[in-house]
Amino acid sequence: MDSFKALFDEVKKEIQKNLSEAVYNVWFEELEFVSFDGETVILSIGEFKRKIIEQKFMQLLKDSFVKVAGFDVEIGFSDNNLKAAPKKAEPSPADSADDKESTFDNFVVGPSNKFAHAAALAVSVNPGAVNEYNPLFIYGNSGLGKTHLLHSIENELRKSNPEMNILSTHGEAITNELIDCIQKGRMNEFHAKYRTVDLLLVDDIQFIAGRVQTEEEFFHTFNSLYNSGKQIVLTSDRLPKDMPTLAERLRTRFEWGLLADIQPPDLETRMAIVGRKAESMGIEIPNEVVLFIAEKIKSNIRQLEGAVKKIAAYVNIFGTNTVTINIAQNAVKDIFNDNSMSPEVITKKVIEEVARSFSIEVKEITSKKQYAAATNARQIAMYIISEMTGMPAKKIGESFSGRDHSTVLYSISKVREETKRNSSLKNTIEDIIKNVRNS
Repeated sequence: MDSFKALFDEVKKEIQKNLSEAVYNVWFEELEFVSFDGETVILSIGEFKRKIIEQKFMQLLKDSFVKVAGFDVEIGFSDNNLKAAPKKAEPSPADSADDKESTFDNFVVGPSNKFAHAAALAVSVNPGAVNEYNPLFIYGNSGLGKTHLLHSIENELRKSNPEMNILSTHGEAITNELIDCIQKGRMNEFHAKYRTVDLLLVDDIQFIAGRVQTEEEFFHTFNSLYNSGKQIVLTSDRLPKDMPTLAERLRTRFEWGLLADIQPPDLETRMAIVGRKAESMGIEIPNEVVLFIAEKIKSNIRQLEGAVKKIAAYVNIFGTNTVTINIAQNAVKDIFNDNSMSPEVITKKVIEEVARSFSIEVKEITSKKQYAAATNARQIAMYIISEMTGMPAKKIGESFSGRDHSTVLYSISKVREETKRNSSLKNTIEDIIKNVRNS
């Protein structure tokens, strides 16, 4: 870490070159390095100066890191006046939508995603022109490239048709925006925003399921756009028929067009993803290391790319010329820990750890009993197993007295939503995952 602190001193010198001495002294002189986890740099400065840096100098700060370190980093802050604990800033749905790096050119196509890629490409060429492709509904587990394809469509059309009115958003963001407009009496603005676009892209549409007023508004938005020949593209972690709380009339509309699934990539595709990411980051990873990573991480593309990012950080920090398997193990050990155990072993350990954490017997969690404590622990266990293994819902259900995959999907979605509102539950789940990894 001392090596990265020294690197940060060079970053500050780079910033100084681009500012007057007075400006630098006021806003950056007190900026201090706190930590680096391979992806996010935590810096410390007083709250007022932090806000100014975030508003006016964040791009300069990021560009300086890229120039000195040779790779992108996320930047977070802790307040050195309040001594607050470092907290990684999560991008808002609006920020996530503005993803200029996701293109068709850098999407690695394999047997598991070929159909979805072809469908997305067709929509980007002629949006709204073919009823069979409207809506385009792309579904699959988390981390397999659905969002990448969504943004690829957006970026391609912004380039080829800059006059097109495109709205890219998130299922959760729609609900939040609707609530805000209702509270402020601005429903006309909501309607004008959503019902006048040429292309509507919604990531994680499953988040509107069960939210009656959001579903009502989206139903009318869908009808307005569809009847006007406008293109709609949706992504989800499940099929419409597997959303038990989704209104039937929306479910049927989501199925009007083309349903395209993305499955976990095969070994060759995983190797290609690792190689492509390494090339884009300017590092050379030997084939045996590429194979090692691809064999360890089997069901999540984001984890594959995250492994390469951590290796790149390791290489840049320590000045290593050759990437070995040992370096790969050390650089991404947290990821590998999940994958060094079989999904069956992880499942068993998760259920045991959930039982211990919630003071309930294992057999109660895996049974068909429906009392509140057992149901809650069972849903949390299903969510953690899904996050750690990426197993299909049907397979996860087998460990819980053969529960239907739709029940598993509902449980996963319910807990995921709850963690956004309940920091205590989120911390408990993180502790459970750590204990499973270290067991």
